[in-house]
Amino acid sequence: MNNRKPTEDVALGIRRRVFEHAMRNNGGYLSQACSAAEQLAWLYNEELNLGEPTLPMIPKPFAGVPSASNPEYHTGAGYNGPFEPQFDRLFIAPAHYALVAYATLIEVGRMAPEGLEMFNKDGSSVEMIGAEHSPGMEVHNGTLGIGLSTAAGLAYGRRLRGDTGRTWVFMSDGEVQEGQTWEAVQACAHHGIDNVCAIMDVNNQQCDGAMSSVMEVGDIRRKFIEFGAACVDVDGHDLGAIRDAVREPHDGKPLIILAHTNPFHTMPVLEERFPRLHYVRFKSEDERARFNHSIAADLGVEPIDYSH
Repeated sequence: MNNRKPTEDVALGIRRRVFEHAMRNNGGYLSQACSAAEQLAWLYNEELNLGEPTLPMIPKPFAGVPSASNPEYHTGAGYNGPFEPQFDRLFIAPAHYALVAYATLIEVGRMAPEGLEMFNKDGSSVEMIGAEHSPGMEVHNGTLGIGLSTAAGLAYGRRLRGDTGRTWVFMSDGEVQEGQTWEAVQACAHHGIDNVCAIMDVNNQQCDGAMSSVMEVGDIRRKFIEFGAACVDVDGHDLGAIRDAVREPHDGKPLIILAHTNPFHTMPVLEERFPRLHYVRFKSEDERARFNHSIAADLGVEPIDYSH
């Protein structure tokens, strides 16, 4: 399914869908689309080796939690294809990027556009904060720091079974404030788990503001290397640099790509809100209209008619 269209077009399509959603719903995760669109577009459109989706293009309603009385339970990972030994697996560690992840699934033909209309609706599996039953999700990674650990454990098991597929993680920089992240890297290095790779959206902002105002984290590349990973710094909006980074040798080590990004890239009007960009809720109808026209012009689309 890869490369039905250029990855640059996929990234633009992601931003346009998230923008339209935010305008129609008086707010949304705009900055995550600004910073992460290239990374998720690259993963799905180029890098990941995935099979055909095994779930309906239009997501089913939430069908309940796993239990003996719910034998039809499934996770949302079927949108990434089947769990076969030759295919890659993907974990979206920061669950609040779900809107951007859903837009990505649509852009690469793994979910129908109608799925986004179910976003955050009662009874829907298309959760605002992605859960294990949400499209593209396999586990609930909302707690920062557990995504890399989960992936490391799976990658280790897959290696012991002889699977050839890799395990990928999409992360955010807030996760380096959690000790579990460093434990995961150290465990990978100790056990030689080199079939796990991660790309981290380093946009220097989080729920409570700028990273530096919440907890200073220092030179995270040096830390990753000291804990035993192979680690590369790249411009997260430069697809060529990302493509080069994945070729970094990492025998016996996990690979961590630090994708340094701008949380208002392609939507410069959002800088007015920096660093309070985690979730953009418009303060007035005038501001909503102004952002609508400004961002539409930057993305090359007509302003969104959200009057209905």
